[in-house]
Amino acid sequence: MANLTSKELSAIEDQLNCEQMLIKKFKAYAEMATDPQVKTTCEQIANQHKQHFDTLMGHLY
Repeated sequence: MANLTSKELSAIEDQLNCEQMLIKKFKAYAEMATDPQVKTTCEQIANQHKQHFDTLMGHLY
């Protein structure tokens, strides 16, 4: 792990929380969607935010 400052760690933590929230929201939107295209788009967006989350977590190890 790179030596991160407390400010950098705090920023990563904030962004992780945002990414988690977006993953949950878009998964919920996908479940509610009746249009297959909207459902697929929401699932793709949730997956993109999961990748962002995983990338950020990689900076902590």
